[in-house]
This record gives sequence, C-alpha cells and structure tokens, in this order.
Amino acid sequence: MSLAPRAVLVHRTTEYEELLARHGTHGQAAFFLASRGRDIAEVSERHRRARRALAEVTSAIPLAWRRTQVERADLDRFLFAPEDVVVVVGQDGLVANVAKYLDGQPVVGIDTDPGRNPGVLVRHRPEQASVLLPSVGSTHADELTMVEAVADDTQRLVALNEIYLGTAGHQTARYRLGLEDDGGAVEAQASSGVLVGTGTGATGWLRSLWQERGARSALPAPTEDRLLWFVREAWPSPATGTSLVAGELTASATLTLTVESDRLIAFGDGIETDALELTWGQTVRVGTSRRRLRLVG
Repeated sequence: MSLAPRAVLVHRTTEYEELLARHGTHGQAAFFLASRGRDIAEVSERHRRARRALAEVTSAIPLAWRRTQVERADLDRFLFAPEDVVVVVGQDGLVANVAKYLDGQPVVGIDTDPGRNPGVLVRHRPEQASVLLPSVGSTHADELTMVEAVADDTQRLVALNEIYLGTAGHQTARYRLGLEDDGGAVEAQASSGVLVGTGTGATGWLRSLWQERGARSALPAPTEDRLLWFVREAWPSPATGTSLVAGELTASATLTLTVESDRLIAFGDGIETDALELTWGQTVRVGTSRRRLRLVG
C-alpha cells in the first residue's frame, strides 16, 4: 500500500517575531522601530496576515494526508520524501530557498501578502488551497530550469535563480575561466565574481547585469534549458584579460572555473551560509541541472 501524501508547509519567521526575539516585548520593539521612523502596526499586521494564511492553508490539507511544517532556517536539516507535496507559504524568495532541497516533488506557492510580493513563484492565494491541494496530482506544473555547480571533489550545488562564484567578501577573485568544447581556450581573470543564472533568476540579480551590459542575448524563459552568465567587473592587466565576460549556456554547455586564489566560494540564490568551499587549483563546472522545480499552476 502506498503512503498518503505528506503536506510539508514551508514558512519563515516574520519580521515581527524576529523583533520580539531581539527586544523581548511588543512595547520595546515598537520603541525601537519608532526611533527609526517606522510604525510597528504595519509590521504586526503583516505578521497577522502571514499567520492567518498559514492557518488557512493548514486547515485545507486533506484529512487523509500526513502533515508537517518546516521553518526556512531548518531547511538544510529537513529530509524531504518522494511523496511530499511542498506548500510554500510566504514570499517568492522562499520558493527559491526550498528548491535546492527537492528532487521532483510538486511545489505549491501561497502568497501571504498579495500586492507586496511579485507573485512570480507564489502564484496562489490562501483561499485557493482547499481546491488546489486535493487535485495537485492532476494540476499542471511548470518544470522550471535550475543551475548546478559541480566541483572536482564531488561537491555539488543546485539553485533556482543563480549561482555566484567569487570571494566571500565580494572582493577580487582570481581564476581561469573557459567554456568546455571551445578548443580548450581559457582566460586568466581578476574580477568581483561570476554569476550564472536561469530564466527564473531573470527577474532579479541576473536581469540587473543583463540591463547594465545591454546584452544581445534575450533573457531565457523560466522553463528554457538556457542560462546566461556574466563576469562582474573584470580587471585588465598584463596577467588577466577581459575577453570572456558574458555569454549563454545551452543544455549541453558548461562554464569552467579553475581557482587561482586561496579561497573562493560558490553559493546559490543569495544563501552564502550554504556554499561550496573552493581552494587553489580546484575546478568547478557550471551548467543546467538535471533537476527541475515542479511549480504547480
């Protein structure tokens, strides 16, 4: 007998809860915000909306399903199962946070603050959950492309929006950059890092670089097996070049980076605390991942 689905509700601590944890009481938190020109009423109202949404979605889970909750900070310690239905209750960025830990499970994004969030990844309202969850197996899901970095010591990193390779402090990184199947040509570079992004990431950091450069390549669609990459602030010198600073990667193409610094890192979707550690002489290859994020609706 197959197990009933398990609904995994992913949420994050609200700003109001963080303020209470830091200052102890509502009054102290209100005083702290007032001293900086902010009103705690706005923060507490967003907290109430988030908690109401979480309660409404929880009550919409079919009675025969198993259920659990996981806070964003605990995602790297949570074990997802193949039969899970992942319900993200919060902001678009929370979907990106959970994506790297999944392998084919359907994801339902619930927007807790419509109008404030773009709603690119959290596409549904809390009141839709009672209809959406029971039919999630037959509902259309987009297969969103993800980007992957694999180091020569088998370290692996997957991200939904983008992967950044550089120094932890975003200072000068030294490395050799090349495209596989390009005759083995590589270029020594000194820059503030390399960014490789997907069509989903084309609404954020990747788009800002694309606009700044006036890139000729069109931004990829979220489901397209194509990535764009940019070198940030490449520095020309007698030992370093600037001829390889932007491009695109098709499904079979790979960007290679060989470290020529004491320490570089690679992290995905802005989460620096969960990064690959790379040392002198190591090589990391970046390209499209075999994984896809199954985003419902």
